[in-house]
Amino acid sequence: MTKLHPTIERVTARVIEKSKDSRKAYLDLIQREADNRPDRSQVSCSNLAHAFAGALEDQEALKTNKGPNIGVVTAYNDMLSAHQPYGRYPERLKIYAREVGATAQVAGGTPAMCDGVTQGETGMELSLFSRDAIAMATGVALSHAMYDGMLLLGICDKIVPGLLIGALRFGHLPAVFVPSGPMPSGISNSEKQKTRQLYAEGKATRQELLDSELGSYHSPGTCTFYGTANSNQMMMELMGLHIPGAAFIQPGTKLRQALDREAVHRVASMTQDGNDYRPLGHCVDEKAIVNAMVGLLATGGSTNHAIHIPAFARAAGVQVDWTDLSELSSAVPLLARVYPNGSGDVNHFHDAGGMGFVVRELVDAGLAHGDVIGVGQKRGMDEYGQEPGLAKDENGGDALVWRDVGPSGDETMLKGAADPFQPDGGMRLVEGNLGRACFKSSAVAKERWTVEAPCRVFQTQKDVVAAFKAGELDRDVVVVVRFQGPKANGMPELHSLTPPLAVLQDRGYKVALVTDGRMSGASGKVPAAIHCSPEALGGGPLSLLKDGDVVKVCAETGELSTSADLSGRSPAADPAPDQGTGRELFAMFRQLADEAEKGGSAMLATAGL
Repeated sequence: MTKLHPTIERVTARVIEKSKDSRKAYLDLIQREADNRPDRSQVSCSNLAHAFAGALEDQEALKTNKGPNIGVVTAYNDMLSAHQPYGRYPERLKIYAREVGATAQVAGGTPAMCDGVTQGETGMELSLFSRDAIAMATGVALSHAMYDGMLLLGICDKIVPGLLIGALRFGHLPAVFVPSGPMPSGISNSEKQKTRQLYAEGKATRQELLDSELGSYHSPGTCTFYGTANSNQMMMELMGLHIPGAAFIQPGTKLRQALDREAVHRVASMTQDGNDYRPLGHCVDEKAIVNAMVGLLATGGSTNHAIHIPAFARAAGVQVDWTDLSELSSAVPLLARVYPNGSGDVNHFHDAGGMGFVVRELVDAGLAHGDVIGVGQKRGMDEYGQEPGLAKDENGGDALVWRDVGPSGDETMLKGAADPFQPDGGMRLVEGNLGRACFKSSAVAKERWTVEAPCRVFQTQKDVVAAFKAGELDRDVVVVVRFQGPKANGMPELHSLTPPLAVLQDRGYKVALVTDGRMSGASGKVPAAIHCSPEALGGGPLSLLKDGDVVKVCAETGELSTSADLSGRSPAADPAPDQGTGRELFAMFRQLADEAEKGGSAMLATAGL
């Protein structure tokens, strides 16, 4: 096995050391859960009758305790294009289970909001906390203790982290994540971006903008840009929680169905009563978490995962922070440029070699752990460094096989570890007297990594857009948008800021964004210090800034500071919480949430995790 890069080895050792007590407590918990797993032959007949009554053709197998019973947790809805294919999955998964003497039941459903639909709207203030709601819904689904394994159906933004957090609390069971794949490519990303900027400048009509967007987002499947949803799929591969190579196979194809079938067969073979027991809580260990961070950095993935990775790591008793992420970034090269960091989308990325290429390059270069347990037929990452395909079996049918991946099929989008796009992963920690924040340098031209200019302070993204339209920002400026953290309003994504700030930058001004809010995985070329902690609510440093204070953001030196003397200032008044669109129902989440660097979770904070 290739020797680990010293930085990967050092960070992993540090994560193991600082997680020692919490990881032991977690492993002790899931061992107790495994030891106390109810023997269904001893469970009350009334309880069993309730669980089996709706099972139809599987009822007899359940009554006689024949084979493992797999719980399916689904985030299906048909408003969310990525999840629309899941509508028919339960029927198919049950058939696949019967093929190996198992049964499957839909244990429960979870919410699944689309951040693309709620961008710039009030519903986005529920988005981050929907992750906690999804985790709790997953816990409710699995609380019936009728299952020997889990199939987790989810793809997008908060959904995969939420499913993983909930499932990890039942980590004595094996689990496989089952994606449905990306939609086919639509219009070019450059064409879409051009129309967005023309609309921001008043040079394109709303109908032209809508037609452009529909040309991009046009059919069932995951959106094809490399945002949070597709970054989720990448991480599941690097952690070994997918069937190898499952991430970016399109819906409705024979290969997609073969991978879904393999997922069912694999989870049935990994249960506690078999000879290949692989509980989820052992698969998701410190090495798997480091792999998730490495993959994020190597592919220029979504900044949202600077919040999600610490959160789902905590659910497994693993402690990571932005210092770990930034230190890994110094050693992990950027291997992929997928829109918005490049011209091609995830379908082009997959065709160029995709996840098989990335995993192989990282493991062979000692930049990722090759010995995570995984859910493939072989333990470890070997199969994840290959690509799936179909071959004819002895009966003339289609058999699932894995083949070696060749060199990059498109070096504008995918390059090897020996000759990367840039030598580091492009996710930097910036800190100073304004707090700690994340800066995604992989999306920003290096000459823009440092911006020092007078700031203009806002409390909503709509105010920023209004100031832009009024011509008030036509200068070198650091735009500060505060009171956007977890406690203030649920930390919505501020994606609607990207087009106007990009226009200012294209006009030749030095522009940067500083915020305690989030930018989505679709955030683009404007330098931004995001997730600033501590947040402004309650007196964080951003609450002390005034218009005209000179602010410096520098990814080169890792600086986030102001030259203004903040010591004698009183903080700006905390805004009153808004109601409507269900936001009042999430008041307890806002009040109890911890800081972004820990994951911005009320649920994990109050659980002591």
